[in-house]
Amino acid sequence: MAHTDIQNDTSPELSVIVPIYNEEESIKPLCDQLLSVLDELGKPFEVIFVNDGSSDRSMELLRNTAKERGELKIVNFRRNYGQTAATMAGIDHASGEVIIPIDADLQNDPSDIPKLLEKLEEGFDVVSGWRKDRQDAAIRRNFVSRLANRLISKISGVHLHDYGCTLKAYKKDVVKGIRLYGEMHRFIPIYATWMGAKVCEIPVQHHSRQFGQSKYGLERIAKVLLDLMVVKFLDRHLVKPIYVFGGIGLASFCASFLSAIWMFYLKFFDNTSMIETPLPLLVAMTFLVGLMCILLGLLAEMIVRTYFESQGRSPYLVKETVNMENE
Repeated sequence: MAHTDIQNDTSPELSVIVPIYNEEESIKPLCDQLLSVLDELGKPFEVIFVNDGSSDRSMELLRNTAKERGELKIVNFRRNYGQTAATMAGIDHASGEVIIPIDADLQNDPSDIPKLLEKLEEGFDVVSGWRKDRQDAAIRRNFVSRLANRLISKISGVHLHDYGCTLKAYKKDVVKGIRLYGEMHRFIPIYATWMGAKVCEIPVQHHSRQFGQSKYGLERIAKVLLDLMVVKFLDRHLVKPIYVFGGIGLASFCASFLSAIWMFYLKFFDNTSMIETPLPLLVAMTFLVGLMCILLGLLAEMIVRTYFESQGRSPYLVKETVNMENE
């Protein structure tokens, strides 16, 4: 893979990740704002632009901009993979102790970055931005987003006002091991909470979109809800999937057994022929559903064991040890 690197002498403390998809008008003002804020912080930093298969002049402008400052780095995708994949690529390539994703459309304000860092210094591991005064369509974006955030908070148990705000700050150790798929970049605070991270939320500025149009539509709601189901399943049943599949299987077996009892009762005590009721079909279907669920649960158990053992991972995370050998 062809690449050009301009190395810095000092390892960065901050890694700012910027997913880019057809944002050619925003790149120059975004770079100016970001560099102005980051230079004032006085800390070594890097800005990782992830070009997510843009079809406009975004990559050309990024190359030109990166020639001017060694802190500006580029990861260029072969095609469009989506914001979650771009965020994941930025995290994988980040070398800073603090990782800060930010949108490229100028709706997030880089001047909020120092506030996020101040909150991290108070002992938090994740600081999430809250677009308290959101400058988007009232019904199509704001109202729907509020409903989604309440649902996510209720189901996950991690209560945030704004899961959709890209502007967040993470300590590297809570995100480096996370793998993201689908639309799951917004659920990183949930994953971090599972790892014992301290999460908080602070209000941040939000501006109206200056250029182009939003890349998201209402169809994203269905994707987010489906991803939330996956997240909840992984939270509760990743290590023991037989509990969920087996539970459904046993319930189906019970339904089959009760249907069979009712069917034979009608046959012998009410002189009702079996073929006059749907009970034989119900008995057979619920029995087969129960059998398939049990088999799926056993298969999932084997897959989970293969996953942990092939990855060399354990089903637990250790924060620290004291007076242990091989530390």
